[in-house]
Amino acid sequence: MTAVLEWLRECAREFDERLDELNDLDRVLGDGDHGTNMRRGFAAAESLQLSENARAFEALRQVGMALVSNVGGASGPLFGTFLLRAGANWPSPPSTAGVAIAVRQGLNGVVARGKADAGDKTMVDALIPAAESLEASARNGEDLQTALAKAADAAEAGRDATAGMVAKRGRAHLRADESVGVLDPGAVSMSIILRTAAQHIS
Repeated sequence: MTAVLEWLRECAREFDERLDELNDLDRVLGDGDHGTNMRRGFAAAESLQLSENARAFEALRQVGMALVSNVGGASGPLFGTFLLRAGANWPSPPSTAGVAIAVRQGLNGVVARGKADAGDKTMVDALIPAAESLEASARNGEDLQTALAKAADAAEAGRDATAGMVAKRGRAHLRADESVGVLDPGAVSMSIILRTAAQHIS
């Protein structure tokens, strides 16, 4: 559980440090508060008081609930759903195959809630390639540390690809003609979450 809690706390630190970057991205096409919302939601990880015997899913559940309950707009419910669904399926002990299942279930939850598809310029465009990368790593028998690093690379490639996409979901789609050339802030945040996972979970 310690590794998962450290992962979530590192996410909180990253969102605190990258607050302005994420808000600036969101300001182009949205309300300009994506970074503020992500920082608010993940701040729950900093204050978690869990015993060493607590299971990883409990940390993921609590941060997921904080995002769903305390963050307005689409970001809180979608990122919260990802953590809740991934946490409900988190393997103990962690393994490449088990984490691949958890991330796929998290993705399924996000898609069910947000109705976004690949290419819609959302967080899903970072999450789908990460889930597929983890599943490929599981099939190839790769260790979890290697698999998560590859998944983070895939998420970052997906993030970068959103710059060339036209927004089709959320407030951004109302300014679709201005969306090309701008990274989707949700995809940036998802890539942050997956890169920090790669740094803390093995």
